[in-house]
Amino acid sequence: MNLKPTVIVIEDEKSICSFIETTLTAHQYKVLAAATGQEGLSLITSGFPDLILLDLGLPDIDGLDIIRQVRGWSVIPIIVISARTQENEKVLALDSGADDYITKPFGTSELLARIRTALRHHHLNGGGALTRPEPVYSFDGLNIDFSKRLVTLNDEEIHLTQIEYKLVSLLAKNAGRVLTYDYIINHIWGPYADNNNNQILRVNMAHIRRKLEANPAEPHYIFTEIGVGYRMRESQV
Repeated sequence: MNLKPTVIVIEDEKSICSFIETTLTAHQYKVLAAATGQEGLSLITSGFPDLILLDLGLPDIDGLDIIRQVRGWSVIPIIVISARTQENEKVLALDSGADDYITKPFGTSELLARIRTALRHHHLNGGGALTRPEPVYSFDGLNIDFSKRLVTLNDEEIHLTQIEYKLVSLLAKNAGRVLTYDYIINHIWGPYADNNNNQILRVNMAHIRRKLEANPAEPHYIFTEIGVGYRMRESQV
């Protein structure tokens, strides 16, 4: 018999915490709830959770500090749930070690999908590295064979430049997760990249969209998280 995944919810708004707890319990998750950061940290160290849902605006500790503390010793998936909508807040959370960021208000389907994605990545990667072990990405006609470095769309080969392929491959191996601009630039061009690489990244992404998307203005495969980074739709394999 499979054990229920344990989710720790650190949220001081009672109505939101109750909504999350009811939703997750109905979908076969075990839920442990905390209304303060200190209580949440205690639960994390004692409750052996599979995932953490974390509000940033807690009464005693800023959620960003909790992320940094947890990342000092654990790769437990952390999904931020916050009313903070500023782009810099999202970037800070992701760069501090959060796996995903959901802005309040949010729906049941979105919450459950983000949890499934975070748990899947964590288990596939044996502990949270930003890579996917599968040799193939596939979604709705788009297929990427990493071993052959082959990209096809509706069975037709798509010719990408070396940089374009590196970008698509990076996003596909982390499909379903938001990769920040800084992470992508650092991964593709190295730690000594300068501000010019921001423009180079945007240009390359525009070229990629023209090659992959039927309508680049309404992307089907690669989404822009404005001011934060890019996210590729999760693979179906």
